[in-house]
Amino acid sequence: MDELRGYAEEVGLWSSRQGTPPAYGKLLGWLLICDPPQQTSAELAAALDLSNGSVSTGMRMLERSGLARRVAIPGRRGHAYEIQPDAMIRATTEAVPHWRTMADLMRRGLDLVGADSPQAARLTMTRDFFDYIADKLPALIDDFKRDHNLS
Repeated sequence: MDELRGYAEEVGLWSSRQGTPPAYGKLLGWLLICDPPQQTSAELAAALDLSNGSVSTGMRMLERSGLARRVAIPGRRGHAYEIQPDAMIRATTEAVPHWRTMADLMRRGLDLVGADSPQAARLTMTRDFFDYIADKLPALIDDFKRDHNLS
């Protein structure tokens, strides 16, 4: 149990370096390795020594990102949370419109400051990056699915 919790803590540290609350990453890490794969809020709080509020906030974030989902617990009241094996694939696929929106925002910034302004280089590079990601990511995901025999 200590090694499993240590793994969840490690994912939490990585996640916090990405700008999310540590609880978000701990919950993500735990839900990736826990058995059974469905965990109630109380089980998550106990396993990770988190407050109910931290579990609630972290799970809302994981649900919004598409990584976790609520599931019914047969024969019990309430719900549990789980991460499906393809959750990262689905979440990444769903992020493509966000990258397109970022590219569009950079275009709007260029329209505001002008293509010859000192700010233009930053906006242009950022626009081009997000356009590139939005264009290439769907094909990469399709390749991965094909290589792993996923539908």
